[in-house]
Amino acid sequence: MRPRVLFAVAAAAALTLTACSSGDTGGSNEGADSGAAGDASVDFVTIVAGGTSGPYYQIGATMAQVLKDELGADSSVQATGASVENITLLTTGKAEIAFAMGDATRQAVEGTGPFSDKEGLSDLKAITALYPNFVQIVTTEQSGIKSVEDMKGKRIGVGDQNSGVELNAQMILDAHGMTYDDIDEDYLSYADAIDQMKNGQVDAAFVTSGLPNSSVMDLVTSHDVVIVPIEGEGMKNLLEKYPFFKENAVPGGTYDQEEDVPTASIINQLLVSPDLSDDQVYAITKALFENLDTIHQAHQAAKQITLDSVEDGLAVDLHPGAVKYFEEKGAL
Repeated sequence: MRPRVLFAVAAAAALTLTACSSGDTGGSNEGADSGAAGDASVDFVTIVAGGTSGPYYQIGATMAQVLKDELGADSSVQATGASVENITLLTTGKAEIAFAMGDATRQAVEGTGPFSDKEGLSDLKAITALYPNFVQIVTTEQSGIKSVEDMKGKRIGVGDQNSGVELNAQMILDAHGMTYDDIDEDYLSYADAIDQMKNGQVDAAFVTSGLPNSSVMDLVTSHDVVIVPIEGEGMKNLLEKYPFFKENAVPGGTYDQEEDVPTASIINQLLVSPDLSDDQVYAITKALFENLDTIHQAHQAAKQITLDSVEDGLAVDLHPGAVKYFEEKGAL
């Protein structure tokens, strides 16, 4: 079992640490006895993110630095296969904070998809909604792929196995009456998929992330990039089957394309360990949201993290500790 994140925050009378979260086993009381008003002592916080080329990792690294600076935490960001792996790490005591897409989060609490054989995930809680991830089906002019159906028989990067990206790929294909039987799927990270596309070994790749994605931007420097639209009957089916998706568009000019490209988006969530108490989550939430200017500098997508949108598109409830901070700020 990992050591706990321990601290006391603000006025001792208001924030006496108790075992108020269902997952807390009492270790946090030590912080209440020793902490003075305004004091904060932290053992460590591990943030599980995604591949190093994606916004999750870049934003997570900045958040880890904020928690180190503000709470004295030995904090770090960990590269992972993203959503599904992150939720597993969070709920098995190997992380304190996790980035995850809304679809994976919903499947976790419902016990479906990759979580069908898991237990104890129904009580997942969030610190905040983050920003929308855009489903970007990336290819090049040379591939000749102009639609989802054009990917039949092609070699397609579908993200790391059991990642949120792979879940998205399966859902997008399903909405278009397709499965992996119709493509030659390859389990690749953003960066690996783009590298193989440059070498002609992959025809297209699913890249579900904030905008812009640095790996796709790298491809733009050497190829004429095409973002395959999700629209029409395929979009209609997607929204009916998977209502956590929303219609959206990759704005013209994002990857040197002239027009907006219709696609689907899904909100990211910042999830928190059930082992942390209400007061601990309050302190983490406060540290992050009182340093939003710093976090916004981590990536263009991070600028959409605001006090005005903490609940927008959440797949689970906010943690009580986060609720307390947001109520104090008038955000709820």
